[in-house]
Amino acid sequence: MHMIGNDGRSADRLGHDVRMRWRRRLGKAAVAATVAVAAAHLAGGAGRTTVAAPAVLPAHEPAGAAGDRLLIEPDDGIAPIDRLLAAPRRSLDLEIYELSDPTAESILAADAGRGVRVRVVLDRHLEGARNAAAAAYLRSSGVLLAWAGPAFFASHEKAFVVDDAVAVVMSLNLVSTDYATTRDAAVVDRDPADVAAIETVFAADFAGRPVGTPAADDLVWSPGQSAADLVALINGAHHSIVAESEELSSPRVIDALIQAARRGVAVSLAMTDETSWHSAWTALVAAGGHVAVMYGERPLYIHAKLLAIDAGEPDGRAFVGSENFSDASLLHDRELGIVLVAPGLVDTVGRVVAADVRAGRSWP
Repeated sequence: MHMIGNDGRSADRLGHDVRMRWRRRLGKAAVAATVAVAAAHLAGGAGRTTVAAPAVLPAHEPAGAAGDRLLIEPDDGIAPIDRLLAAPRRSLDLEIYELSDPTAESILAADAGRGVRVRVVLDRHLEGARNAAAAAYLRSSGVLLAWAGPAFFASHEKAFVVDDAVAVVMSLNLVSTDYATTRDAAVVDRDPADVAAIETVFAADFAGRPVGTPAADDLVWSPGQSAADLVALINGAHHSIVAESEELSSPRVIDALIQAARRGVAVSLAMTDETSWHSAWTALVAAGGHVAVMYGERPLYIHAKLLAIDAGEPDGRAFVGSENFSDASLLHDRELGIVLVAPGLVDTVGRVVAADVRAGRSWP
């Protein structure tokens, strides 16, 4: 059975409803600010703009043995993602939960217009109405588009592959009005095994075929794998855990965090306020953990799904992905995340989440 929230909605619906409720509460000014940023990103143009492809992929940061690059939003801005979307010479495959960004849509259309094979999978079960305009525009522009099939409650993955060579695994949707005030993250991954695995799953999802999750030991897939992987990361912590997620309702994840706090691990969690998570927060604090709460988009809306285990230690690990800490996300949806081992990346995730913990209000 799919996880249902306390008012009858699916847990994956709650995140969007929380954001909208906070925006109504904070008034029109907060929304106007994000729209203004999106408008500036469109360089003053109305509607979709035409975007030229760069000659080469942007140079990646030297960030450890895997060569991964970590993007933190809103700090790094959406431009690096846009450059990657515009980079393909032969192919681009994108699986995304929600698409409502005129710039990104224009880039995909421009890619198709210059002969790149562009394929897109969009969620229809929960986000079909919001994705309809982008789907119609992309199809009219030569993009090959498929609605996610019924095998998953939602296709909540946010990832794309450029020229079968570079994968980008994200927590963010491509929604322009969210960028300026939302904590999110993305990993640019050049590991050939990861790229091949992501492409294998994408091809099956695009065709509506069932597929197992291919072997790639640092990828975290839903359904079927992610709950065990995330719990194993938490259970392996010796010194510290810092985490943030839009949702917290998975009994396995909640129990793992509580048990870690009870055995003396310093556990800190940053989240945006929602009554559905209050009981879990109270239990974690009672076990010795720390919960920091943000309210609406002040200073940021926590949409990222980030986990840093023993950051600053030689065996530290971090997780970045689309999986919320909910049974809906872990057991029933199509999701993708990645485990990072390069110390520089792990420490960056740790610093970002720790800063968000400091920015929030202690619970209760």
